[in-house]
Amino acid sequence: MTGSRKINPGIVFGVAAYTIWGLLPSFIKLLHPLPAPDILAHRILWSLLLLLILAVALRHGPALLGIVRTPRLLIALTASASLIGINWLVYIIAINSGHVAQASLGYFINPLVNVVLGVVILRERLGRIEAVAVLLATAAVAFLAIWQGSIPYIPLTLAFSFAFYGLIRKMTPVDALDGLLIETLILAPAAFAWLMLAGTTLGSAGPGWPLLAASGVVTALPLLLFAAAAKRVRYSDLGLLQYLAPTLQLVLAVFVYGEKLHPAQIGAFITIWIALAIYAVGASISARRSAMVVPD
Repeated sequence: MTGSRKINPGIVFGVAAYTIWGLLPSFIKLLHPLPAPDILAHRILWSLLLLLILAVALRHGPALLGIVRTPRLLIALTASASLIGINWLVYIIAINSGHVAQASLGYFINPLVNVVLGVVILRERLGRIEAVAVLLATAAVAFLAIWQGSIPYIPLTLAFSFAFYGLIRKMTPVDALDGLLIETLILAPAAFAWLMLAGTTLGSAGPGWPLLAASGVVTALPLLLFAAAAKRVRYSDLGLLQYLAPTLQLVLAVFVYGEKLHPAQIGAFITIWIALAIYAVGASISARRSAMVVPD
């Protein structure tokens, strides 16, 4: 008897997370009068408040205490907190300086790093077609670096920081909410100290407290969805889903914020999209082959 095929909830969580991230530049632009470190600090502190409320409502106290009492988990979450803090700061700087397209390139590169990490560290298998896709997209990124005459620091920092963040979270056996709450707790003292010492936004509303409070939601929600997705799908497949976010960001950069793309950049982006299509075909073929292997 055959039944209807259920959609992996990890796919749904991943699509939701990447859609929010794809539209995030529009929200960051609303906070633009604030310096990037101030925006980062507010994102951390308002996220912490939201996560604490959720943790209390869902009675996650015992699980959180278990994490705090386990040095191995604390070390892992300290590393992931540092990576996501760097990622957030560089991303905000890129948006505020009018480099939304550069930020989108970082998240086009990121899935390639995810795939490589999945193969090298998690021992996930990569078919020949998928390998060709990775090499093609890597060539496009290398071309961009040569064309620019310098290493694209913003895209590469965003790509590698988030790839290693996701890897650590996938390998750390903690709940999505608990892990993110501990991460924000680790970052919170530095965020609070910055606002107190800088004195630019804690005493004055800046763009408005409702917007600053909303930064907690748009920060925490997609990360919760991403962490939940990372636990339920192959890491290399998660990398495939991520192309949704930079595509939306690139659309915003060109059609909303008027950023100009050189023909060389357009060619590189098109090459990466072709690589994505090739990867999707390869992944589909691999999935069908796996489905044909039925255990006795």
